[in-house]
Amino acid sequence: MSSPNTAARSIRVLVLAEPLVAWGLERLVQTAHPRMEVAGSCHQLADGVAQLQRQPADVALVDLDGDVGIEGVSELFAASRTRILAISGKRDIALYDGAVLAGARGVLHKSESPALLLKAIDKVHDGELWVDRTATSRIFMELARQKAAKDRHPEHHKIVTLTRRERQSIAAVAGDASAPTKAIAARLHISEHTLRNHLTSIYSKLGVANRLALYAYAHQHSLTEPA
Repeated sequence: MSSPNTAARSIRVLVLAEPLVAWGLERLVQTAHPRMEVAGSCHQLADGVAQLQRQPADVALVDLDGDVGIEGVSELFAASRTRILAISGKRDIALYDGAVLAGARGVLHKSESPALLLKAIDKVHDGELWVDRTATSRIFMELARQKAAKDRHPEHHKIVTLTRRERQSIAAVAGDASAPTKAIAARLHISEHTLRNHLTSIYSKLGVANRLALYAYAHQHSLTEPA
């Protein structure tokens, strides 16, 4: 018999939905105890992000029909990298595909059975995608289209010339444009001289004049995180 220390840990599920829906989802997850447990329940996106940053969950169960939507899925994914399973009462292919492109591992219609929802949580937790084959094909095609669009973007060719160290330097500057060079260098564990060399190279590659311009460029082109 497995001891408490060797037994498999429960799948921790965060529920993000409007109150009545959240109440039902919480109780459904509780029926799968000890395989699953409710890690928290939130009704607002900001509360969900804060909850995941305080105490990460394994799976976030998100209702797309509330105030969260596709933009909320993207924000939740960016803030925590938690595996997201979305649910919706709509039969909207664009909504489903958009949620997956935003970071969800799958979408389930609310008319499906409770047993299927629990199975989907299991599969998403195991790293699988909960989408059908036609959705997978559409999503891959959309990703390819987005990549092609990026390749055509004139700034893309500048950005790909940046080294990993230069990307780290840009992210550090983007985090606090007013910080002294010495403080940014210390954060990167390099000398001020090395940082100045990086910045000179960056200015040349991106066609910006100074740190303030680099700060604006980084936020405009999503360079606020190290590569």
